[in-house]
Amino acid sequence: MTMLGEKFHFLCLLYPFILSSCLIVAQNNDKPNLIILYTDEHNFRTIGAYRDTLRRDQAFIWGDGVEVKTPHLDSLANEGALLTNFYAVAPLCTPSRASFMTGLYPIATGASGNNDKLDTNMKTFAEVLRKERGYMTGYMGKWHLNGSTKPGFSHPTRKFGFVDTKYQFNRGHWKFLEDTGKEIKAYDWNDKTYNKFKNTVDENYTTDFLFDRGIEFIDREKNNKQPFALMISIPDPHGPHQVRQPYKSMYSNLKFDIPFSGAMALQKTPALPSWSAMNFELEESNELINSLRENEGIYRDYFAMVKCIDDNVGKLMSNLKKNGLDQNTIVVFTSDHGDLMGEHAKVNKGRPYQTSAGVPFIIRYPKKIPSRKVINTAYSSIDFAPTILGLMNVKDPGVQFHGIDGSSELKAPRSTQSNDNQIRFITDNPKNKKWAAAVRNRYKLVVSKGDYPWLFDLERDPNELNNYFDQANYTSITQEMSDALYNEIIRRDFPVKVHKEMFWTKPACWDLKDELPLWKKRVCNNLKDKKYEIGCRYRSVSNYCPVVCNKCCEDSMGVMWLDEELKSCSDLINSCWREKVQRFCPATCDACEA
Repeated sequence: MTMLGEKFHFLCLLYPFILSSCLIVAQNNDKPNLIILYTDEHNFRTIGAYRDTLRRDQAFIWGDGVEVKTPHLDSLANEGALLTNFYAVAPLCTPSRASFMTGLYPIATGASGNNDKLDTNMKTFAEVLRKERGYMTGYMGKWHLNGSTKPGFSHPTRKFGFVDTKYQFNRGHWKFLEDTGKEIKAYDWNDKTYNKFKNTVDENYTTDFLFDRGIEFIDREKNNKQPFALMISIPDPHGPHQVRQPYKSMYSNLKFDIPFSGAMALQKTPALPSWSAMNFELEESNELINSLRENEGIYRDYFAMVKCIDDNVGKLMSNLKKNGLDQNTIVVFTSDHGDLMGEHAKVNKGRPYQTSAGVPFIIRYPKKIPSRKVINTAYSSIDFAPTILGLMNVKDPGVQFHGIDGSSELKAPRSTQSNDNQIRFITDNPKNKKWAAAVRNRYKLVVSKGDYPWLFDLERDPNELNNYFDQANYTSITQEMSDALYNEIIRRDFPVKVHKEMFWTKPACWDLKDELPLWKKRVCNNLKDKKYEIGCRYRSVSNYCPVVCNKCCEDSMGVMWLDEELKSCSDLINSCWREKVQRFCPATCDACEA
């Protein structure tokens, strides 16, 4: 207790007639307010505080000095904690949001695919705060948990613990919102609507509108002297990439380079994993490069949207400080998933890469969280609900979370080391169900239906280009993360579980997918064409392509996934009718060509 608090406590004991005031103060101290600022498809490299944690080549992947200045988000991080390894449990809107709200994996929420509905029996952190702790709760902005309805304002029977949902809409990335007094209207960006709001653009542009309504909510609840929890869900910087002035012009002259990992993907040096595909199906790399460069205007507007968000964060924080609420209010800034923005020759999300599944997570709470704290421990969106409730002193939320409570690490002194060994898990969505991954603060292991596992060393290879899975000095890391991932896939029914067969270790006979070192613009698959099969006569080619060149007939030493079990070749002898088993155990299956 602070010295001021001790004096007030003494006065409460001495003068019982002021007991009611004492109870209000005690309640407010025990019940911090909560504000969650939640953006959509946000690349963490666009935030200065995150760039400060990165090597220069990682901070400026689009070119030296190509950046958005975000002083207000940076200030939020300086006054609180920044998490460098916070992941969307599934990098797609609906499943990520469902897990964030409930602390459960998407498959358990009913909302594991985009536009699915959150099950009506789900208990969100807002419901816990409202029922168990007497909070006034509000939600403004994009929800995306009520199915395909669009826009779908303020569903009367699907509140999930949020009382004030007047400005909540289900789907869409509307650029203008209007409160007519009778109804809330949403508008796309076009000449007609822009002209309609040209004189009030800084009031009706969606980002500004939602922050302003949030500030009104805060002002109202301050006067009610009731603890509150408010979530403001901004549909930017997700496309469509349109933004109001003066932001539109701020980055109009900025030139964007193709990220290094994007250039490497185009050249297949190295080739992308099978679970990652470029957004372009063009043959010539020059055409691909031109297609990527066409996104430059999109990136400029993306930066502009981030700048608009940052300015509004500053406006909200000024309001909190003006009202004397900043010390007893937890402020969280995060997003539902990232945006690759040209990395690995891809835009948008859906992959386990850092700027697709990884999201910004900044939290400020001066009473309990040390300032300028950087946490490298891995966490995911299923950990949010248990962590925030733990931070808010909710002892028994009445939910068996799949996530973990990280509040102790948030409150620990700044000098406390991050937990290098903590493993969290992320999944593909049930429509694609291509991959599942285990993540630590340095390593990431990805298993998939079409490749052998990929192990990334994020410290040694922050561009996520190289696979360290079969390297000898990574054996113990690989084994530990493989075991943990297998157990979680089985226990939690990850979507990738449906596949009958997957390589869980690298097959002994495996063709390189990269461009062949001495044969430019050719890969092993080209050798199946009679035009190029002569290449197999050369050791410099056949060494990289032992399968297609029929130069390898060796059983694999590890295990493969078969019907949810991990089996070695000695266990697979009765399953040789399966093509993947033959590839994994060619000798056992007598599958080698003479």
